[in-house]
Amino acid sequence: MAGLPLITPDWPAPPNVKALQTTRHGGVSTGVYASLNLGDHVRDDSQHVAANRQLLSAYLPSEPVWLNQVHGVRVIDAALSACLESADASFSTRKQVVCVTMTADCLPVLLCDQAGTAVAAIHAGWRSLCDGVVEATAAAMPVPASQLMAWLGPAIGPDAFEVGAEVRAQFMAQDAQAESAFKANGDKWLGDLYSIARQRLQSLGVAQIYGGGRCTFSEPETFFSYRRDGDTGRMVCFIWLE
Repeated sequence: MAGLPLITPDWPAPPNVKALQTTRHGGVSTGVYASLNLGDHVRDDSQHVAANRQLLSAYLPSEPVWLNQVHGVRVIDAALSACLESADASFSTRKQVVCVTMTADCLPVLLCDQAGTAVAAIHAGWRSLCDGVVEATAAAMPVPASQLMAWLGPAIGPDAFEVGAEVRAQFMAQDAQAESAFKANGDKWLGDLYSIARQRLQSLGVAQIYGGGRCTFSEPETFFSYRRDGDTGRMVCFIWLE
């Protein structure tokens, strides 16, 4: 299909599980938001954002269940959601209900079960990842975690995510194995969100984990990055049951 330059997750999801990841291209926004900014909270022209979101309708079965993402661990059932609930993950077992997560360095995580009966989208910024949003989402889904597979979408990579010792300490306090996901960088640390997400998923019994090879910070031609640019747009990652 000609149109938006979308990324299709490369994972062995069941045929009725559909997923898409946007890039920064294909929309109408200008300046620092060029061009497919889908965030309505970043001071972009609201008409541009609305037009960009309308472009997605050709690819989706229904209006996405947008969230007010707050870097927490609340998970909602997207099929029962009110408008713009404050949460950082959603799941669905109902067909044509589109779960969505919005990012510009934070890690988007998609989940589905091997039978194709449940899907989820997770906004795993470092705070929510540290506090257990992946675990909370797996627990909310009505299938055993051992039956899940995961796809890790574009996020800030391990050579760009510089943090202080306090962030490393918070992760290690939650899970000692997180130590291996940090390397010293002067008086700071470089953190690997992908590695931490894999650790957390594997601890739940999720054996099939895919994606995790892109870096939003170091690919300015393809992705928005808040850490790199400050004022910038947002990409989105969608998943639904057909």
